[in-house]
Amino acid sequence: MPERPSRRRARGAGAALAAVALTGAAVLTGCGGGDTSPRSTAGAGSPSASPTPLWDASPASVGAVGDSITRGFDACSVLADCPEVSWATGTDAGVRSLAVRLLGPSKAASHSWNHAVSGARMAQLPEQMALAAKDRPELLTVMIGANDACRDSVELMTPVDGFRTSFEASMRQLRASAPKTQVYVSSVPDLKRLWSTGRENPLGKQIWKLGICRSMLGDADDMGAAAVARRDAVRERVVAYNEVLRDVCARDERCRYDGGAVFDYRFTGEQLSEWDWFHPGRDGQARLAEIAYRNVTAAGPPA
Repeated sequence: MPERPSRRRARGAGAALAAVALTGAAVLTGCGGGDTSPRSTAGAGSPSASPTPLWDASPASVGAVGDSITRGFDACSVLADCPEVSWATGTDAGVRSLAVRLLGPSKAASHSWNHAVSGARMAQLPEQMALAAKDRPELLTVMIGANDACRDSVELMTPVDGFRTSFEASMRQLRASAPKTQVYVSSVPDLKRLWSTGRENPLGKQIWKLGICRSMLGDADDMGAAAVARRDAVRERVVAYNEVLRDVCARDERCRYDGGAVFDYRFTGEQLSEWDWFHPGRDGQARLAEIAYRNVTAAGPPA
């Protein structure tokens, strides 16, 4: 989730983390078709065909856009993407990604596409949407926003209005080429819970000092008024981002928001990467896949 450069490598603070790891410090870490039957001419008494629901709980292909979480960053080794364990489109048998749960292992490998980019913020989502639309997936997952809040300072966080503008543009970009693709939108994780959970691990806190998500994780043990206010401001921004995701998604009849399920999930250190105590590890990716599958296959959207 922290700021990452392009698809598979990070720079800056990440390079320092690699050095720590190499010296041994980081040992832990449908839309429906019409009725094709002949029409009766006997009058209005003939029953009409039931309309096909707009939300299909059994899509035949899955695409993914987003950031390092969906790329499986730091889930397998330090400073590397590991898309095979991605909660959305991975093929790892232990994770059982959303694609595997929906399509089966063999079809998931050939009918899913991952266009997420480590380090991406909402402003980069329209470009990812354009790429995803070319695949015409029946279901597209979206998980992005953590990097918009995880900045070097609170002042550098993406403004809520800008976040909204970029997400609206992303949906327009998708709909221009793939009007029938269903969209599953994950809420942004609770970064303050990440701080409260990860700070219990001494090594994790040392890794955070290399510059991971300073707006939330900087000076992890500082409980002074300024530090508390800073962390609260980050959490409030994440809540605001999730409200944007919910509202924009609600205006699209083929979009389903997770109802805050990822934000509300009570994860522990067992779900965090052993390399940075920030990204989801394999167990965390599996939990995200469970949440997504439950929401995608539900009879209706979360309340």
